[in-house]
Amino acid sequence: MSNIESRTIAFIFARGGSKGLPGKNIKPLAGKPLIAHSIDIAKACPFIETVIVSTDDEAIAAVAREYGAEVPFMRPPELATDTAPEWLSWRHAIEWTMREKGHFDHFVSLPATSPFRNVEDVRACVQTLEEDSATDIVITVKNADRSPYFNMVVIDADGRADLVIKPQGEVSRRQDAPAVYDMTTVAYAARPQFVLRAQRLFDGKVKTVNIPPERALDIDTPYDFMLAQAIAQSRFAS
Repeated sequence: MSNIESRTIAFIFARGGSKGLPGKNIKPLAGKPLIAHSIDIAKACPFIETVIVSTDDEAIAAVAREYGAEVPFMRPPELATDTAPEWLSWRHAIEWTMREKGHFDHFVSLPATSPFRNVEDVRACVQTLEEDSATDIVITVKNADRSPYFNMVVIDADGRADLVIKPQGEVSRRQDAPAVYDMTTVAYAARPQFVLRAQRLFDGKVKTVNIPPERALDIDTPYDFMLAQAIAQSRFAS
């Protein structure tokens, strides 16, 4: 595996107003706050220069600093609402960093809600971006549990169900349907200038890194957190 020599900065975007699981970003998991798992992985990546947390919440900021991340600014309130696209927070963080720390080559986002990633997952994203100059952003995916060609349906105004996407030809087994993938929040690696000029992720040329499901959990609800606790307990027991 080649070395990553470009300037790479990791960001963790963690606002304080989660409704699905209040306080989730600093909720304890396996003996430390949830956000600390992302900070620790970022700090363990030798190719990452520094870790910056973007938050509007003083409690999250205090925990982030305790675990070794920088919190050099507080996110503006208008970028921390339920309806504010995180893409705009990405832009805000990139603009601040370029102004204060100079140009950098790779923007990496490591959401706090994905605590089971490892260093190699992050490295694979950055290397995929670095090795293909035509790629704007790399996202992580996992093999999908459901397929719009086989067992995902939409329901019309009369209450009748049909496949989300009708395949061409006969698809009687899941294996016959085109392969589809679920996006995960394990990691994103992008060129900063792409984020600054684009309006959304899929405005650019996107590549993927496939992550095994045991490292791809995204915590958004109380049920997700219960599952994360079970996974963490199993890991420490083994």
